Formats: sequence, structure tokens, C-alpha cells
Amino acid sequence: MRLLAISDLHLAHEPNRVALGGMADHPDDWLIVAGDVGERPDHLVLAMRTLTSRFKRIVWTPGNHDLWCRPDTAVDARGEARYRELVAIAQSFGALTPEDPYAEWPDEPGTFIVPMFLLFDYTFTPGEMSVEDAVAWARESGVVCSDEHLLDPRPWPSRADWCHARCASTETRLEALPAGARTVLVNHWPLRYDLARPPRIPRFSVWCGTMRTEDWPRRYRARVVVSGHLHFRTTLWRQGVRFEEVSLGYPRDWRQERGIDWYVRDILPATPPDARFVPARDPFHREP
Repeated sequence: MRLLAISDLHLAHEPNRVALGGMADHPDDWLIVAGDVGERPDHLVLAMRTLTSRFKRIVWTPGNHDLWCRPDTAVDARGEARYRELVAIAQSFGALTPEDPYAEWPDEPGTFIVPMFLLFDYTFTPGEMSVEDAVAWARESGVVCSDEHLLDPRPWPSRADWCHARCASTETRLEALPAGARTVLVNHWPLRYDLARPPRIPRFSVWCGTMRTEDWPRRYRARVVVSGHLHFRTTLWRQGVRFEEVSLGYPRDWRQERGIDWYVRDILPATPPDARFVPARDPFHREP
């Protein structure tokens, strides 16, 4: 029995949909799907229909693309309402979501799988900046995220307010875990600033997480932290904790001749690092 992970399936792209259809059966294994399945709820339906027939259990959390809404989307279907719609879809297929009780990993009593939905608050910058200054700082390097136009936070006043509410409620639930419990923390966005600066576009970090989670891996005794979002697959260690970035990405980000199974990552049990994912040097170990 294994706990596996992948993210950023981006099923709006036909090569990714074809690849998903060819995924192998894993009747004894669990799969983490760490966000960005697609831009429409029917992308999540397709993913859940396919994956729940091939894995023993699915653990899902949303990403920013999943929450995007076109301009013609009804106001009452945006933001929190879109998130709740996606949760209902995942739960209808029996998947675990950030709204469900944390499941104990059967092979490691005392280790809990923790899918989280935390968003970002523009604090992944070198020093304190206002939201406006952070976005301007990123734009100076030619970087801007479509979240600014497509990720509606309603009914929250801002994306940062929504992020802070999600962090507070998740923190309360984590504190309620049994004393000494270990965790597998799952979030679409990275939990640490130093792991949220893609070398080619380091200022994209503005849309990549929140400083509120910097100490969560150690505070909540993480066995592994799983994230996506960057389309930059890595296995890295910080303060004795393993961090797995598990994205597939757009068709240009992966080699289709390998098939999607090549990109499914082992999370538990712990296995020796796989050279195909571990860079020769830590690409994040530098200042922006």
C-alpha cells in the first residue's frame, strides 16, 4: 500500500486528458491530487470519475485554476461558492477534501493526511510590502498572475482575507490532532517562501503562499509536505522535513512519451530519493 501524489493535471489541455485516461490501475494505493485539475467543474468530474476507479482512495485539494471564474460566471457562483461546488463534486466520488476529517494513514498509525486549502496573501516577498506594492514589485520583472482577474474572493473582501480565514480555521483543526500526531501536509501552494521562487520567475512568489505557514511543517510534525503550483518538480529537504513538488503541468512542462505514470510521486512509505526528480543542486537556495 502506497501514498502517491500528483498535481496540476490541467485537463483543459487535450494531451493531459489523454494521459489521464491512460493512467495505470493502483487498486491498493491512495492518490493525492494537489490542485489545478482544470478551470471548470467538469474537469474535476472527469478527474474524479477516472481516478476513483483506479485508486483505493483519492485525497483532493483545490488550486487557483480550479477557482477561476470566467467573466460571465454568475456572481453567486464565484469565490467561496465555487470552492463549495468543487468540494461537493469531490465528496460525491468519495474523495477526501479539506472539509473532511483528517484520515489516519493505515500503514502508520498516528500519521494523518491533511489536505488544506490556504490560498495566498502576497507576503512571499523580501520584506514587508502592501498588496499593491507586492503586485507592482512582481510586475517590474514582467510577471503578473491571472489570479488578479480570475480568482474572485467573494464574499471575502480580498484574496488575502480569504487566505487568513482559511489559515486560521486550518490551524485550529491541526491543533486538535492527538498529541504527538505526525502529518502529511498537502496544499496546492508551497508552505515556505524559500520554496516558492522559481529560478526563472522568482517574483511569481507573490501568488504562491503565505508567511503564516512557514513554521507549520515542524510545528505539526510533518513527515512530508506535498504541494504543486510551480510546475517545477523537486524533492527538497528543509529542517529535516521532506518537501515534494508534484506537478504535471501544461503539455510543454512534461514529456508525453513517458506517460503520466512516470510523474506520479511516492510519498509514503519513505523511499530513497529518485534521481529523476532531485536536482544536482537546490535550485531555490538563493535570494531573488
